[in-house]
Amino acid sequence: MHRSARAILCALPLLAFAALAAAAQDASVTTRLDARGVKYTVDEDGDYQVTYRYAEENRTQLAFVSGRTESIGGFEIREVFAPAARVDRDGVDGARALALMAESGMNKIGSWEIRGDVLYMVIKLPDSVDASQLEAALDIVAELADNKEIELSGDRDEL
Repeated sequence: MHRSARAILCALPLLAFAALAAAAQDASVTTRLDARGVKYTVDEDGDYQVTYRYAEENRTQLAFVSGRTESIGGFEIREVFAPAARVDRDGVDGARALALMAESGMNKIGSWEIRGDVLYMVIKLPDSVDASQLEAALDIVAELADNKEIELSGDRDEL
């Protein structure tokens, strides 16, 4: 047997273990959201998508829980995020970006991030948060993102 074939055979159990670990992480989000009665769908990236409906304003807002975690310094971190604006279309220029950075510095939890052409409110949490804390993080990102969307885009309700 060639060394490369032997290496592949040795790596297969590790890959299977990694897949099981990823599935367990997703199951933990499912369990926590279900425990709080949060209605969600899972998108093509494996992220949990929640649609908030604000009846008084006749608006909706998407919020997400990442379907995977990232490790750093012994922490397993999961992101909770919500889109707020399109950078170019909604005029997120240098001055606005600086204002968003200053606002992020004032936030007790969460910050503004730009990914591609979208401005997001993002909370990075230890994955050990309980169901109530995960739901609270979703509520926070959804409200802050929708408020920022109103501020930047007016009546448009696209994100």
